[in-house]
Amino acid sequence: MSSASLRTWCGQLLSVGFDGVEPPAQLLDRIARSEVGGVMLFRPNIVEPVQVAELVRALRRASPAGFPLAVSVDQEGGLVQRLRQPLTVWPDMFSVAAAGDPARSEAVGRALGDELCALGIGWNFAPVLDVHTNPANPVIGNRAFGVTPAAVETHALAFWRGLRAAGVLGCGKHFPGHGDTQTDSHLDLPVVVHDDARLRAVELAPFAAAAVAGVSAIMTAHVLYPAWDARLPATLSPRIARDILRGELGFAGLLVSDDLGMRAVADRWPIEKLVVQSLLAGVDHFLVREPQARQEAALAALVRAAETRPEVRARVQESAARTAHFKALLSPRLPAERSELLARLGTPAHQALAASFQPVDATTATGSPVVDG
Repeated sequence: MSSASLRTWCGQLLSVGFDGVEPPAQLLDRIARSEVGGVMLFRPNIVEPVQVAELVRALRRASPAGFPLAVSVDQEGGLVQRLRQPLTVWPDMFSVAAAGDPARSEAVGRALGDELCALGIGWNFAPVLDVHTNPANPVIGNRAFGVTPAAVETHALAFWRGLRAAGVLGCGKHFPGHGDTQTDSHLDLPVVVHDDARLRAVELAPFAAAAVAGVSAIMTAHVLYPAWDARLPATLSPRIARDILRGELGFAGLLVSDDLGMRAVADRWPIEKLVVQSLLAGVDHFLVREPQARQEAALAALVRAAETRPEVRARVQESAARTAHFKALLSPRLPAERSELLARLGTPAHQALAASFQPVDATTATGSPVVDG
């Protein structure tokens, strides 16, 4: 592999964010050089649907032949939905699943996916596969589909099937389970202290089901699980990311890091070490929201390590192949034109579906663990 092709493949392992409602020229240049494999959209990038569609069109058209750009967003429903009115505003997934009808959970995924597809967005960082067992959890709560592994498996995977039917790829998160933390990983490193038996029976179970179902992407948690690795959080742990997810659960899809700018990891490791160590642990694709200097440092670190270390080069090749396979599944459709676009967003049928769910307070609805830990 030449130095130029090595840089290209390393670039494909990065999804980045940016500030503003139009794509910066330098970002378009980096996409054209295949130094970026994906772009994540956040609230600062979003004003209204036509603007988002033009933004997505410009980003995707910048990608070179053979390297389609993955445009992604966090559109879970509830508190975490970057795109709001005039798109349909969806209830939280805890309330959706509480209705007890997997067909309706799937219909929500399909409708939400239809609206993303209209905007040309092919990758949704959802569904949440965490099991809500801790009412003090500051970051999951009603983002979860339930208080038991069975409820989460049933409704989260139904939602995922709906996304897929709409032409949108999902991403199960946060492996191997963020549902019983008392710390927000955006702010510090959470610890889940349960033993192996409890982790397998509760936290791990929905991810095992997702692997069997064929979910094409799973996102890691920046969380420490001392029963499995007393030193490294899941994103950097070969025991968790490689041995358990790949070896034991048989997951064959794309393993994606949570944002490497989150303080759980960013306060403890420089970005150069984060990307290389996570790659060696088994992570394939890295989310680096901003700033640009950190994104470029991550790319440079991957290239430098791959040039000098055969084990890193082998992992780059493996992860680049997985990323290419994943991106081949993305819908080739560009955003709809204005009149069609507006007709597909916030439709009466979608609004009626969203309004049909009764809100449920997740803070008072936690269940009992399956196994005492």
